Amino acid sequence: MSVRTKLDLLKPRPKRVRYFVTYLALFLGMIIAKIRVRGRHHLPKEGPFIVAINHFNYADPPFVIYAIRRPINFLAASDQVVEWFNYWAVWLYGFIPTNRIRLGPSTIKSAKNILKQKDILGIFPEGDSLSDKLRPAKGGIMFISTTMQVPIVPIGINGNIGNIWSNVSRGVRPKVRVNIGKPFGPYSLPKVRSQREAKLQSIGHKVMCRIAALLPDECHGIYQGHSSIEKYGSQNKL
Repeated sequence: MSVRTKLDLLKPRPKRVRYFVTYLALFLGMIIAKIRVRGRHHLPKEGPFIVAINHFNYADPPFVIYAIRRPINFLAASDQVVEWFNYWAVWLYGFIPTNRIRLGPSTIKSAKNILKQKDILGIFPEGDSLSDKLRPAKGGIMFISTTMQVPIVPIGINGNIGNIWSNVSRGVRPKVRVNIGKPFGPYSLPKVRSQREAKLQSIGHKVMCRIAALLPDECHGIYQGHSSIEKYGSQNKL
């Protein structure tokens, strides 16, 4: 039996609260970092849609909020360790608690309800923050997108934000780059159940290659040199 944590008790805050946090992120973002956002024109004017973001650092979500400037409903692992100096932001904005091994029924139901309300769902396909290079996608984003038939917007975020609070204390503003790619999908799953897993893996590969097209080569990880990355990059027109 899994042990519930205090993060399991969180949920996305009301929109008015997340709008307030968005303005706070804009203010703090301009102070603590040199942020460049490209491709905001790719964002659909209204939901529902999913944003798929690489996850290299626990400080990624605030910069995504800064870039999108609309309330986002993040899926995030509830069994992760969040330091006290980052917990206040997690608590203030809220998120949908997620089992990083396998999406539970309550998580899927919450994600579907958000998309039914024509809101934005934010997912980190890799599921953790243990590397500065891309890793394979978990199945969650593909399953939700295909089930609800909503498009996916890839986002690549990189910069020297691993020691951001240390940099702030020294008066250093790191450069952060947030690139927003062209929406794609949705895809459909085969009717034959035995073929679905392979299809989900194929879609996950495409998701990560589209994110790779928004990041420097040295961040591509296991997708390094894949032929589709250049093609997706040319489609983005950043």
